[in-house]
Amino acid sequence: MRTEFWNERFSSPDYAYGTEPNLFFKAQLNQLARGSLLLPADGEGRNGVYAALKGWEVTAFDISSAAKNKALKLAAEKGVELKYNIHDCLSAKYPLNHFDVIALVFAHFSPEHRQACHRKLVHFLKPGGILILEGFHTTQVKFNSVNPKAGGPKNIDMLFDKEKLKDDFKDLDIQLLEQETLYLKEGEYHDGDCSVIRLVAKKPK
Repeated sequence: MRTEFWNERFSSPDYAYGTEPNLFFKAQLNQLARGSLLLPADGEGRNGVYAALKGWEVTAFDISSAAKNKALKLAAEKGVELKYNIHDCLSAKYPLNHFDVIALVFAHFSPEHRQACHRKLVHFLKPGGILILEGFHTTQVKFNSVNPKAGGPKNIDMLFDKEKLKDDFKDLDIQLLEQETLYLKEGEYHDGDCSVIRLVAKKPK
Protein backbone atom coordinates (compact mmCIF):
# COMPACT_ATOMS: atom_id res chain seq x y z
CA MET A 1 0.00 0.00 0.00
CA ARG A 2 2.74 2.47 0.97
CA THR A 3 4.77 1.49 -2.09
CA GLU A 4 1.79 2.21 -4.34
CA PHE A 5 1.26 5.59 -2.66
CA TRP A 6 4.87 6.67 -3.21
CA ASN A 7 5.07 5.31 -6.74
CA GLU A 8 2.00 7.33 -7.61
CA ARG A 9 3.37 10.49 -5.99
CA PHE A 10 6.71 10.17 -7.76
CA SER A 11 5.26 9.26 -11.17
CA SER A 12 4.74 12.91 -12.15
CA PRO A 13 7.38 14.54 -14.40
CA ASP A 14 7.74 17.24 -11.73
CA TYR A 15 9.79 16.62 -8.61
CA ALA A 16 7.36 16.35 -5.69
CA TYR A 17 9.78 17.94 -3.20
CA GLY A 18 11.85 19.91 -5.67
CA THR A 19 15.40 19.28 -6.81
CA GLU A 20 17.23 21.40 -4.22
CA PRO A 21 18.57 19.77 -1.05
CA ASN A 22 16.93 20.13 2.33
CA LEU A 23 18.52 23.20 3.94
CA PHE A 24 19.26 21.61 7.31
CA PHE A 25 20.84 18.57 5.68
CA LYS A 26 22.89 20.83 3.42
CA ALA A 27 24.13 22.99 6.29
CA GLN A 28 25.13 20.01 8.41
CA LEU A 29 26.79 18.10 5.58
CA ASN A 30 28.84 21.13 4.57
CA GLN A 31 30.50 21.12 8.01
CA LEU A 32 31.84 17.58 7.58
CA ALA A 33 34.77 16.04 5.75
CA ARG A 34 33.68 14.15 2.65
CA GLY A 35 33.21 10.41 2.94
CA SER A 36 30.53 7.77 2.59
CA LEU A 37 26.87 8.72 3.05
CA LEU A 38 23.73 6.61 3.42
CA LEU A 39 20.36 8.22 2.66
CA PRO A 40 17.38 6.06 3.67
CA ALA A 41 14.06 7.00 2.03
CA ASP A 42 15.85 9.42 -0.29
CA GLY A 43 12.91 9.73 -2.67
CA GLU A 44 13.69 11.53 -5.91
CA GLY A 45 17.31 12.11 -5.00
CA ARG A 46 17.54 15.82 -4.26
CA ASN A 47 19.73 15.25 -1.20
CA GLY A 48 21.78 12.42 -2.64
CA VAL A 49 22.55 14.35 -5.82
CA TYR A 50 23.61 17.40 -3.81
CA ALA A 51 25.97 15.28 -1.70
CA ALA A 52 27.43 13.60 -4.80
CA LEU A 53 28.09 17.02 -6.32
CA LYS A 54 30.07 17.83 -3.18
CA GLY A 55 32.21 14.74 -3.59
CA TRP A 56 30.46 12.34 -1.23
CA GLU A 57 30.17 8.63 -2.03
CA VAL A 58 26.39 8.28 -1.88
CA THR A 59 24.26 5.21 -1.26
CA ALA A 60 20.50 5.77 -1.16
CA PHE A 61 17.46 3.57 -0.84
CA ASP A 62 13.70 3.87 -1.04
CA ILE A 63 10.69 1.60 -1.47
CA SER A 64 9.62 3.37 -4.67
CA SER A 65 10.97 2.41 -8.08
CA ALA A 66 9.48 5.62 -9.49
CA ALA A 67 11.59 7.55 -6.98
CA LYS A 68 14.73 5.72 -8.07
CA ASN A 69 14.06 6.50 -11.74
CA LYS A 70 13.67 10.20 -10.96
CA ALA A 71 16.78 10.23 -8.75
CA LEU A 72 18.95 8.61 -11.41
CA LYS A 73 17.57 11.03 -14.00
CA LEU A 74 18.47 14.00 -11.80
CA ALA A 75 21.92 12.54 -11.12
CA ALA A 76 22.56 12.08 -14.84
CA GLU A 77 21.49 15.65 -15.55
CA LYS A 78 23.94 16.89 -12.91
CA GLY A 79 26.74 14.58 -14.04
CA VAL A 80 27.07 12.54 -10.86
CA GLU A 81 26.48 8.95 -9.82
CA LEU A 82 24.36 7.47 -7.05
CA LYS A 83 24.14 3.94 -5.79
CA TYR A 84 20.39 3.60 -5.35
CA ASN A 85 18.66 0.48 -4.01
CA ILE A 86 15.00 -0.50 -3.73
CA HIS A 87 14.04 -1.93 -0.36
CA ASP A 88 12.54 -0.88 2.95
CA CYS A 89 14.50 -0.10 6.07
CA LEU A 90 13.92 -3.43 7.79
CA SER A 91 15.35 -5.33 4.80
CA ALA A 92 18.38 -3.05 4.45
CA LYS A 93 21.66 -4.97 4.35
CA TYR A 94 24.82 -2.91 4.46
CA PRO A 95 28.22 -3.51 6.04
CA LEU A 96 28.37 -2.83 9.77
CA ASN A 97 30.30 0.26 10.90
CA HIS A 98 30.61 1.39 7.27
CA PHE A 99 29.16 4.86 6.63
CA ASP A 100 30.66 8.15 7.78
CA VAL A 101 27.24 9.81 7.75
CA ILE A 102 23.63 8.64 7.71
CA ALA A 103 20.99 11.27 6.99
CA LEU A 104 17.26 10.86 7.52
CA VAL A 105 15.37 13.69 5.82
CA PHE A 106 11.61 13.46 6.44
CA ALA A 107 11.95 9.67 6.63
CA HIS A 108 8.90 8.67 8.66
CA PHE A 109 8.50 4.93 9.17
CA SER A 110 5.42 3.12 10.44
CA PRO A 111 5.04 3.38 14.24
CA GLU A 112 5.55 -0.36 14.76
CA HIS A 113 8.82 -0.33 12.81
CA ARG A 114 10.24 3.12 13.58
CA GLN A 115 12.43 2.24 16.53
CA ALA A 116 13.71 -0.98 14.97
CA CYS A 117 14.59 0.91 11.79
CA HIS A 118 16.37 3.70 13.60
CA ARG A 119 18.40 1.33 15.76
CA LYS A 120 19.26 -0.86 12.79
CA LEU A 121 20.63 2.12 10.88
CA VAL A 122 22.97 2.94 13.77
CA HIS A 123 24.74 -0.39 13.16
CA PHE A 124 25.70 0.79 9.66
CA LEU A 125 27.34 3.96 11.01
CA LYS A 126 31.09 4.02 11.66
CA PRO A 127 32.32 4.71 15.19
CA GLY A 128 32.78 8.46 15.17
CA GLY A 129 30.20 8.74 12.38
CA ILE A 130 27.42 11.31 12.33
CA LEU A 131 23.66 10.89 12.07
CA ILE A 132 21.66 13.84 10.73
CA LEU A 133 17.86 13.89 10.99
CA GLU A 134 15.15 16.36 10.13
CA GLY A 135 11.56 15.23 10.39
CA PHE A 136 8.15 16.48 11.35
CA HIS A 137 7.38 17.05 15.02
CA THR A 138 4.17 15.76 16.57
CA THR A 139 2.79 19.31 16.52
CA GLN A 140 2.86 19.19 12.70
CA VAL A 141 -0.71 17.84 12.80
CA LYS A 142 -1.99 21.32 13.60
CA PHE A 143 -0.33 22.62 10.43
CA ASN A 144 -1.20 19.88 7.94
CA SER A 145 -4.77 19.71 9.21
CA VAL A 146 -5.35 23.22 7.84
CA ASN A 147 -2.86 23.11 4.97
CA PRO A 148 -2.44 19.67 3.33
CA LYS A 149 0.58 21.00 1.41
CA ALA A 150 2.44 21.61 4.68
CA GLY A 151 3.51 17.98 4.50
CA GLY A 152 4.03 15.09 6.86
CA PRO A 153 2.00 12.08 7.94
CA LYS A 154 -1.49 12.77 9.26
CA ASN A 155 -0.97 9.95 11.78
CA ILE A 156 0.55 11.55 14.88
CA ASP A 157 2.14 8.22 15.82
CA MET A 158 4.39 8.52 12.75
CA LEU A 159 5.68 11.92 13.86
CA PHE A 160 8.62 12.58 16.16
CA ASP A 161 9.24 14.24 19.49
CA LYS A 162 12.40 14.62 21.55
CA GLU A 163 11.73 11.69 23.84
CA LYS A 164 11.14 9.27 20.94
CA LEU A 165 14.36 10.28 19.25
CA LYS A 166 16.39 10.20 22.46
CA ASP A 167 15.20 6.66 23.05
CA ASP A 168 15.58 5.47 19.45
CA PHE A 169 19.15 6.80 19.27
CA LYS A 170 20.15 6.17 22.88
CA ASP A 171 23.44 4.60 21.78
CA LEU A 172 24.57 7.84 20.12
CA ASP A 173 25.96 10.99 21.68
CA ILE A 174 23.42 13.70 20.88
CA GLN A 175 25.00 16.98 19.79
CA LEU A 176 21.84 18.82 18.74
CA LEU A 177 18.16 18.11 19.34
CA GLU A 178 15.69 20.92 18.74
CA GLN A 179 12.15 21.58 17.63
CA GLU A 180 11.50 24.54 15.35
CA THR A 181 8.54 26.16 13.63
CA LEU A 182 9.44 27.44 10.18
CA TYR A 183 8.18 28.04 6.67
CA LEU A 184 9.12 25.11 4.48
CA LYS A 185 9.28 25.46 0.70
CA GLU A 186 10.33 22.18 -0.90
CA GLY A 187 8.35 21.48 -4.05
CA GLU A 188 4.60 20.95 -4.10
CA TYR A 189 4.20 18.84 -0.98
CA HIS A 190 6.31 20.72 1.59
CA ASP A 191 4.88 24.20 1.24
CA GLY A 192 3.85 26.21 4.25
CA ASP A 193 4.32 26.75 7.96
CA CYS A 194 5.40 23.59 9.70
CA SER A 195 6.88 22.12 12.87
CA VAL A 196 10.12 20.18 12.47
CA ILE A 197 12.51 18.39 14.79
CA ARG A 198 16.24 18.23 14.13
CA LEU A 199 18.84 15.85 15.47
CA VAL A 200 22.59 15.58 15.05
CA ALA A 201 24.27 12.73 16.90
CA LYS A 202 27.65 10.98 16.92
CA LYS A 203 28.40 7.29 17.30
CA PRO A 204 30.92 6.76 20.09
CA LYS A 205 34.31 5.40 19.09
